[in-house]
Amino acid sequence: MPFTAPPLLTQLRTAIRTRHYSPRTEEAYVQWVRRFVRFCGTRHPRELGAGDVTRFLSSLAMDANVSASTQNQALAAIVFLYRDVLNMPVGWLNALVRAKRPARVPVVLTRDEVRQLFAQLRGGDAARLVLEVLYGTGMRLLEALRLRVKDVDFGANEITVRGGKGDRDRRTMLPERLRAPLLRHLAEVRVQHERDLASGAGGVELPGALSLKYPNAGREWAWQWVFPAGRMYEDAETGQRPGQRDSKEGKLSHAAALFCNASARDGVRHSYGAGAVRPPQRRDDDDLHARAESRGIGCEKPCRHAVITRLG
Repeated sequence: MPFTAPPLLTQLRTAIRTRHYSPRTEEAYVQWVRRFVRFCGTRHPRELGAGDVTRFLSSLAMDANVSASTQNQALAAIVFLYRDVLNMPVGWLNALVRAKRPARVPVVLTRDEVRQLFAQLRGGDAARLVLEVLYGTGMRLLEALRLRVKDVDFGANEITVRGGKGDRDRRTMLPERLRAPLLRHLAEVRVQHERDLASGAGGVELPGALSLKYPNAGREWAWQWVFPAGRMYEDAETGQRPGQRDSKEGKLSHAAALFCNASARDGVRHSYGAGAVRPPQRRDDDDLHARAESRGIGCEKPCRHAVITRLG
């Protein structure tokens, strides 16, 4: 029986998952390869060359008016396709000119602007708490929405961020002002979790293959989402509902649910770094930020040389 190669996009997904790339990288690469093949008249990539890639990238810049970073992402997906999926030489791809990414100044909100943003926030107490966590800890949006109960240490006033950017873990501080709101919120979440358990559900998705090693861990309180969604999880591939509760990622990942616009969302996180770097003599700061001290332990950019301590 002759061997039939799997479809191109299936091969692409297999190569990405074998290398443990993030689901968002897989989604982006699949989308770019699909667009590239359709742009070239659905010809197989093995039949294409540097001229076809150049025309596609030029079309993105001239016709679709995409940014330089988006154009480079499309090129990265095509390089991955030829190098890691089709196992073809990519020297001609490396010779292509990459779009130059201009330097951008981040949006940094003043404290008055952040207070005005809090006042205009729509979405309820949980949405406001997510925003305060971003502002007070410097976490990214999806890092906050994927936060689990076990990673909030109220004793040490620390939050452990699991699988952040680059799939790296790190620790950040938990501002004193957020302790009481988070404890009240978690009390409500626990009531919801106990109701789910009583109805035969109450599970959450576990990273990697932990669900095989520890079948009951997904129903334990420690693994629950700090910000669970109001609906049960639905598997995107099978359409089944395995009785697991989703995080708020699916509901709140768009800026409209949390903030007025995307620049405000990113500005809140950048404002965390700007607010953290303050003169050591400022001891009267009652904001969500932790104070900066002069000891030489680094923290996440942009406050690389400031130590973040907890609010008293």
